[in-house]
Amino acid sequence: MAGAKEKGRNEIAIFAGGCFWCMLAPFAEAKGVIEVIPGYTGGHKDNPTYRQVCSDTTGHCEAVQVTFDTDLTSYEELLDIFWRQIDPTDAGGQFFDRGSSYRTAVFYLDEAQREKAEASREALNSSGRFNKPVVTAVLPASTFYPAEDYHHDYHKKNPGHYKQYRRGSGRDAFLEKHWSTSVK
Repeated sequence: MAGAKEKGRNEIAIFAGGCFWCMLAPFAEAKGVIEVIPGYTGGHKDNPTYRQVCSDTTGHCEAVQVTFDTDLTSYEELLDIFWRQIDPTDAGGQFFDRGSSYRTAVFYLDEAQREKAEASREALNSSGRFNKPVVTAVLPASTFYPAEDYHHDYHKKNPGHYKQYRRGSGRDAFLEKHWSTSVK
């Protein structure tokens, strides 16, 4: 895993925002993003499966690994995208997906990412955008296990189901409510 920017290298960022299907498209469409891989991280079981992670027995959560060109986008810009996809005040999962496998977290790969993630979280917490505290964790990255192939580019392979899932889960309504206007 690569961390801080090195000349001629891309950087990796890892974000857990509930269902990884809903995290793929926003990052994949962002300027400077090279690749977004859905997977599992933060737990104790090697090479977990989707079924195992969803059972909440592996310690892992669904996450995305984002490879990006630091000449075209910054880690801070990716953090902004991340916050705008989740309910950072919900410690029990995301929307109708409940349990630790759907928790939110920023997994940092180096000290610079940790500092930026913590500063970003604190700025959001102080912004007044939410009426509850931000509980999203900032944690050291551990092994990232890519998800099964059928999860990759799910939003492209199954656009109807993906859009219905987002709407039905309450994610889209929440994001519209909290991000469509500026904080007063």
